[in-house]
Amino acid sequence: MSELQFRDYELHEEIIKALDVLGYTHPTEVQSKVIPVALKGQDLIVKSQTGSGKTASFGIPVCELVDWAENKPQVLVLTPTRELAAQVKEDITNIGRFKRIKAVALFGKQPFAPQKIELSQKTHVVVGTPGRVFDHIERGTLPLNKIRTLVIDEADEMLSMGFIEQIEKIIKQLPKERVTMLFSATLPEAIKNLCRKYMTLPADIEIEASGITTATIEHALIEVRQAAKFGLLLDLLTVENPDSCIIFCRTQEQVNDLFRGMADQEFPADKLHGGMMQDERFEVMNAFKRGQFRYLIATDVAARGIDIENITHVINYDIPMEKESYVHRTGRTARAGKSGKAITFVTPNEHKWVKDIEGYIGFELPHMKAPSEDAVAYAKPAFEQKLGKQQVRKAGKTEVMNRNIMKLYFNGGKKKKLRAVDFVGTIVRLEGMTAEDIGIITIQDNVTYVDILNGKGAMVLQAMKDTTIKGKLLKVHIAKK
Repeated sequence: MSELQFRDYELHEEIIKALDVLGYTHPTEVQSKVIPVALKGQDLIVKSQTGSGKTASFGIPVCELVDWAENKPQVLVLTPTRELAAQVKEDITNIGRFKRIKAVALFGKQPFAPQKIELSQKTHVVVGTPGRVFDHIERGTLPLNKIRTLVIDEADEMLSMGFIEQIEKIIKQLPKERVTMLFSATLPEAIKNLCRKYMTLPADIEIEASGITTATIEHALIEVRQAAKFGLLLDLLTVENPDSCIIFCRTQEQVNDLFRGMADQEFPADKLHGGMMQDERFEVMNAFKRGQFRYLIATDVAARGIDIENITHVINYDIPMEKESYVHRTGRTARAGKSGKAITFVTPNEHKWVKDIEGYIGFELPHMKAPSEDAVAYAKPAFEQKLGKQQVRKAGKTEVMNRNIMKLYFNGGKKKKLRAVDFVGTIVRLEGMTAEDIGIITIQDNVTYVDILNGKGAMVLQAMKDTTIKGKLLKVHIAKK
């Protein structure tokens, strides 16, 4: 029997085309179980570890079922963190790129006004954190009457962050006739109660926690005194020589201290924690994804929303005090079917947390010895050679998707009484253009952005310099972002 492919789900050709560009051919286990049920419009409770491909498992059916012609949001996705909201929005935008699906991310620590403007445009999918989503609902800037699908992502993390009450408030405002899908790594009683209360005959799907088994991730524990941690880390990085590594610390101060220490040693490193401005956090995340530096030093804030396929190592510089955090941290490696290594430092008085973690994951963490002086000396030349090499820049999924897409800027919008149909009508009349070559159109008061697909951007850019739209000759150039 041949292996299942995404084409077997009878998806729209625009969705298949996007999946091909993204390199998605065969569904993961969670995708193969979720997609057929979600396409039928049935409520779902999915227990699945991070890194199993669950975003695409709901993103693909969501994009497939969205009615492009409807201007109001049809799908609401709730996530626990800003990073995850941004990641999910990016994934859905990529999957729905050729169907022209418009997704908007709503989260705090960002100005309210630009989000309000985005929501006033044609929007198909809204992804956001509960606080900011509820804020928009209360202010009347997020219309809910056309919402047909609710996705609650990382529900157990929502619970631990105290969002469940807010989620209930949001659910009560949504149309009763809708599909509800809930995804969680664990299913505590409070999450089960939420499901019982707001779901109708949900399908239960449980994916074995392959993300924490020794088959995919090689786990190890090293005993070390607190004062000797930094020296051990340097030795370990020399011997392991990882291509891409996240080093987790317990506090922001510890992240800052370790970052300074590694910077002094001229390691290609950067830091990520909740005390940083949101724009700075996104900048660091994107640079790490692109491979601009090798070591990311982070607090648990980074354990959600980092979806990078090539992280070879996770090092718990400080052991997590919550057993669930161990799974979320180590789940940053061994993604998309690859293998990885998770090494945890434990001080002599921290073994109670080790026992908690072992009870939770169902196996003992193997002990390993600190690297010997001889091993470090032997590994040093290869380590220094790699350290001196220019990092190979990696293209992210969005970058791959955008290679044949050009975003054009026009200096006219709503105030000049311009509508999407005016831009489409004009552009399709250009030689060699069809409606399939036009992507998402965003019309603001004084400017309009139009995505030109299939590598035809340069041609349209040139032609539109001398072509009027609704009798107006607009300035046109490549958009800056």
